[in-house]
Amino acid sequence: MITVTGATGTIGRTLVDLLTEAGEEVVAVSRRPRQGSSAVPGVRWAEGHVGDAASMRAPLTGARALFIVLGGELNAFGENPELLLRAASDAGVERVVLVSSQVSGTRPEAPSHARLREFEAAVRASGLDSTILRPGGFASNAFAWADTIRTKRTVFAPFADVALPVVDPADIAAVAAKALRPLPEGGSGGRGSRVYELTGPEPISPRRQAAVISAALGEEVTFVELSREEAHAALARFMPEEAVAGTLDVLGAPLPAESKVSTDVATVLGRPAGGFAGWAGRNLAAFR
Repeated sequence: MITVTGATGTIGRTLVDLLTEAGEEVVAVSRRPRQGSSAVPGVRWAEGHVGDAASMRAPLTGARALFIVLGGELNAFGENPELLLRAASDAGVERVVLVSSQVSGTRPEAPSHARLREFEAAVRASGLDSTILRPGGFASNAFAWADTIRTKRTVFAPFADVALPVVDPADIAAVAAKALRPLPEGGSGGRGSRVYELTGPEPISPRRQAAVISAALGEEVTFVELSREEAHAALARFMPEEAVAGTLDVLGAPLPAESKVSTDVATVLGRPAGGFAGWAGRNLAAFR
C-alpha cells in the first residue's frame, strides 16, 4: 500500500492514477473528506494533513511507501517534520518520496525555501529509503494567466524573455510513481537516498509560453510585461514576502544551474521530458 498526500493537487491527482493503473493499492490523503471516492478501484480516500503527524497515523497504517508534498502555509511554517517521518517509520513505511524544489540545492540559504530544506533534512535523517525530487518551475504555473487569457486574450507577466526549463507536473508524478514502487524482481536491493532534479527539455520564456498557448488556441494572445514591482504586488496578495522575493529572484535572475536542462526525467522514465507545448495542449480548456 502507498500513501499519497496532496492527492487532489497538481501532482497528486496524476500520481494516484499512475499507481492504481500499475496495480497498487493507494490511500489518497486530502485535507477534506472526498465525496464519491469509493467508486475508484484501488483507492481509499482519507482525511489527513502533512503538517499534523497525528492526523496521518491512520492513513499510514499498513503503508510501505509515503509520498510527501507540501502546499500553502506548510511551505512557510508548521510542526517539526521529524514528527511525520517518525509516524511513518512507526507505521512500517520503508520508502519515502518528497517533492522539494530545485532552489533547495541552487540557493541553500534562501529564506523562501527554508521549510523545504527542513523536510529534506528530516527525510534523510529518518533512515528510510528516500527519494527527494527537486523540480524547477512548473509548466502549470501558466494557469495563473488563465483568467486574463480567457477574458482579454492577454498575458501579464514579468521577465518576458528570461527562459527557464519548466517541468510538466505529469513528469514529476511519473518519476514519483517509479520511486514509490518496489524494485523489479531481481533488482539491486534498496535504493538508499537519491536526489533527482527535474526540468523540462528546453528553456522557454514567458513570452514564448504565451505564444505556444496562442498557437494552440488559434487566436492571438498579447503579452504585456510587468515590472518587478508590479509582479511583486500581484504575488504578495497570496504569498509570504520571503516567497515573493525568492520567486522573483529565480524568475528574473536565474543562476546557471537553474537555467540548465537536467536529464534526470529521461534517466528515470526512459523517455524525454515533456515540453511546454504538450502540457498546454492537454490543458487548453483552461484558456478557452
